[in-house]
Amino acid sequence: MTAPTNPPHTTSTNGEHLHAPVIDWFEDNARDLPWRHPDAGPWGVMVSEFMLQQTPVTRVLPVYEQWLARWPRPADLAQDAPGEAVRAWGRLGYPRRALRLHGAATAITERHGGDVPTDHAQLLALPGIGEYTAAAVASFAYGQRHAVLDTNVRRVFARAVTGVQYPPNATTAAERKLARALLPPDEQTAARWAAASMELGALVCTAKNETCHRCPISAQCAWNLAGKPDHEGPARRAQTYAGTDRQVRGKLLAVLREAHAPVPQSTLDRVWHEPVQRARALDGLVADGLVEPLPDALYQLPATRT
Repeated sequence: MTAPTNPPHTTSTNGEHLHAPVIDWFEDNARDLPWRHPDAGPWGVMVSEFMLQQTPVTRVLPVYEQWLARWPRPADLAQDAPGEAVRAWGRLGYPRRALRLHGAATAITERHGGDVPTDHAQLLALPGIGEYTAAAVASFAYGQRHAVLDTNVRRVFARAVTGVQYPPNATTAAERKLARALLPPDEQTAARWAAASMELGALVCTAKNETCHRCPISAQCAWNLAGKPDHEGPARRAQTYAGTDRQVRGKLLAVLREAHAPVPQSTLDRVWHEPVQRARALDGLVADGLVEPLPDALYQLPATRT
């Protein structure tokens, strides 16, 4: 059974009644994160956005600080081998993000003189930059007016405005339309709204164990007013890790990250007991450009741009 398209407790899509309380709450409760500091700059914001995709803040913080200390500007990263980006990524997961960030840094250096572009269309044209990241960098780094739709924001909007417990599994056109309708008209307020609604979803309106008594808009929340009905849409996807190809890929990459010379196949063969899955995982890493095969059954992190 799918969720109703027009729940009885849906609130107005005019967000004026939501902006002030959420932004005021944010001013008092926002976490002190390094990418929110003025000296982080657009590059610091971009690095954080790549790292925070599907990864908790607590895991990102130490890697982020080490990354910016080593590569304070896009040109610094672009000068290094992509394999070094993969190595520095450590155990953040989804390591293709490291290659994409390296590719974006290279493009910024070659096309924009080493400065993260301010124009949304130019951000979107960078390799590895999608709709969300372009909007987030334009909003958080440059204070522009864009709808920034991550999982946390989508959940806040689903509950507060649409009146359902969870948003769809994938972002829909209806969600994008709603997010644009909720944007404050001026750029400065819109940028604060984007950050504030995201923080509200991360700290209060969480996927599990939401703390509605701490929410600044609980009295206006359509889902809360409807009695917090259970989710009726498609089953939410549960992520698994143990025993998956993702786990095997992570183990193989861990060996290569720790090595500073090519690694023989025999060493990689010892990281996982099942040969077919191990070979499939290694082939996938090679196909994704995360591992570079060499003659004589040797492997290394990529030394050249893909």
